[in-house]
Amino acid sequence: MELRQLRYFVGIQEAGSLLKASTRLHVAQPALGQQMAALEAEVGARLFHRSSRGVTLTEAGKVFLEHARVVLSDVERARTAVRESAAVPSGDVSIGLTTTVGLVATVPILRACRERLPQVRLKVVEAYSGFLREWLVSGRLDLALLFDDRSDPALARRPLLEDRLSFITGVRGATAPRRMALSALARWPLILPGKEHGLRRIIDEAIAPLGIELDIVAEMESLNSVKRAVEDGIGCTILPLGAVAEEVAAQRLAASRIASPHMSRRIVCATSVTRPTTAACAAVIDLAVEVIRGMVTTGAWPGRWVGGVGIEANLPSC
Repeated sequence: MELRQLRYFVGIQEAGSLLKASTRLHVAQPALGQQMAALEAEVGARLFHRSSRGVTLTEAGKVFLEHARVVLSDVERARTAVRESAAVPSGDVSIGLTTTVGLVATVPILRACRERLPQVRLKVVEAYSGFLREWLVSGRLDLALLFDDRSDPALARRPLLEDRLSFITGVRGATAPRRMALSALARWPLILPGKEHGLRRIIDEAIAPLGIELDIVAEMESLNSVKRAVEDGIGCTILPLGAVAEEVAAQRLAASRIASPHMSRRIVCATSVTRPTTAACAAVIDLAVEVIRGMVTTGAWPGRWVGGVGIEANLPSC
């Protein structure tokens, strides 16, 4: 299998016909047909449905397309890494963040990147930790800041901080104590994400030994919608304090500490173990870690730093 066959395959799929692809790729149509026939013979499956109207992918072709794009992307990353090895970090870096991490960290990281890595262009993606992991492994992301404390052989992870979860209420209704027992959560109407969400998993696992049942009045995935509902007095919620710092400072929401060591999440910087890190990506990782550590130190991000005393302090490579 040759790289040019992968390029031809992707080019034909994007063009929709051999004729259009021939023009775009500057390759004779019979030669394209021969290359695709050889590729299909090598993979042992038909990749295209052919008709008078053009070509469409078979189910096997759809599967092969994802792998072809990853291989071609990796080849381009290799070229870029070689060019950047002795130069100022430059190029595109895709970074994934969970919604609550993104709310606190996106702007500071973007600002620092613009000031100190002007030739690096960030692509920022927000999603659940599960999706971020899949996209790291598939090559769609270069790095991710996500919540994860479980072993994962597919990822290289650098622990950053422990983010404590707080009980969040509006200021219109009953006042919660500044420190509350975990069992007291059962006495409050709660708005929480669905059971598949990582935050909900932590909450459910923490209360399981107590045998209590929470009064969940609504399940919502949108962080902004949850905060607005709590402000309106519809219910209370459980979130990292950094995710509501602005609303607490403006006295639109109030936060109480939950007396349980289990109500916290570890934030890690993660990359795929199978994909080399470019100079630009490595520079963004170092910068992001430095920015986040500074925020924890100054209190801008309420949490406990677990990444060591210094940026280079005996941490697993990310």
